[in-house]
Amino acid sequence: MNHPGEVEGIAVGVDAEGENIPAVVVAARSEFLPIVVTADQARAIQLALSGEPFERPLTHDLLVEILTEFGGAIDKVRVDDVADGTFYAKIDAERYDNGTARKFVFDARPSDAIALAVRVDCPIEIADVVLDEAGQPPERFDLGGGSDPKVPEEPDDFDEFGDFGDER
Repeated sequence: MNHPGEVEGIAVGVDAEGENIPAVVVAARSEFLPIVVTADQARAIQLALSGEPFERPLTHDLLVEILTEFGGAIDKVRVDDVADGTFYAKIDAERYDNGTARKFVFDARPSDAIALAVRVDCPIEIADVVLDEAGQPPERFDLGGGSDPKVPEEPDDFDEFGDFGDER
């Protein structure tokens, strides 16, 4: 079963080697799912969440623009599997040809799928199998309070939320 997900923000965790790593945090089924992302991916998601314009289109903005110009739309994104600590996602899209919808499913890294979802305001779904393996209690996270997602800059602002999976 899939559950509706909502991006809560960007947090910074500590990996097994003690390195600080950013993660996009998605709320689903009364749990938080941290998905490891690069600093660039975190910034791209943060910019989309905050609605801050960028002087030139970022990659995800460009993809949305191209898709739209070719008559396509993103219907939803799904984080639907986890294997060996790696999350997997799908993008469900459609394109209209002469008034008839043609459905497409694309494999994607969860960070890219989520970056697209926050840009086009489409549903995000998280599978039970993913939440069963990697979902965590919300109280383990400090997302800076409120709806203003941020990537902490100071080491004192980092939250250690344990082991969580990479994404591909």
